[in-house]
Amino acid sequence: MRVVSLLPSATEIVYALGVEPVATSHECDFPPEAADLPSVVDSRIDADATSGDIDEQVQQAETEGGVYEIDREALADADPDLVISQGICEVCAVDTVVVEEAIAELGLDCELLTTDPHSLEDIFDDVRRIGEALDRAERADELVADLQARVDRVADRADELPFRPDVAVLDWLDPVMVAGHWVPELVELAGGNFGLADPGDASTPREWAEIREYDPDILVAAPCGFELDQTFENLGDLTDREGWRQLRAVRMNRAYAMDGHHLVNRPGPRVVETLEALAALIQPERFDVPEAWMAASLAKRPA
Repeated sequence: MRVVSLLPSATEIVYALGVEPVATSHECDFPPEAADLPSVVDSRIDADATSGDIDEQVQQAETEGGVYEIDREALADADPDLVISQGICEVCAVDTVVVEEAIAELGLDCELLTTDPHSLEDIFDDVRRIGEALDRAERADELVADLQARVDRVADRADELPFRPDVAVLDWLDPVMVAGHWVPELVELAGGNFGLADPGDASTPREWAEIREYDPDILVAAPCGFELDQTFENLGDLTDREGWRQLRAVRMNRAYAMDGHHLVNRPGPRVVETLEALAALIQPERFDVPEAWMAASLAKRPA
């Protein structure tokens, strides 16, 4: 089957089910060989800009036809049987409506499968749905069972905790945005209390005063699309704010950066790695330290 995946999480799912796509998006970079496949998506955003500049670019692009555009020639050359798109966020990846228009204009005879996950179970359901579409249903069930077993191991340890710290996860820095969707659920499974949003809530901009009032025991900066280096390059968007040094998480050296590009904001199989990494930050005495690329203390790098 010829598969075109238009978002990184779906690309990871397809590979995990033993199928190599014929084309992907410009953001698909895991497994590493995915980055070498033809891209059918172009972005109007300079992803290397500051968080504030990127926010302005996104707002401008939304008035001029959207953040992404489909390379129709590349999509036609891919000649897909299945195209996988998403409906959760038109900033994170190309929106399904844009894909539908391109498929119709090109007259492609293919199935369009749309993902729209807001919880861990939604992510697992997407694995199953993609498995069905690829005729890999049994393999998908095995993958979900393995992932669920890892989730259960983390959750079982968390149930034994005498105290659940208040946690804040930020998936943008300027403006500050509190992570939603599956992130509150992951934090709670990992042993924390996520008091700024309920599981399934959308990620939304917040006033800095709300973060200061919440005053979390643990703060995790995980901007969408940013690996650790880019987060640290933009860290002044947090550390220069009034009251930063007075936050409990900062005073107790429990403020961290986490890879928001590969982990926190990618609803695919590695979402369980995100859970395990969060668990290590929340209960370090019970879990191994995350790998260096996953997370780092903000106190150990210059702001």
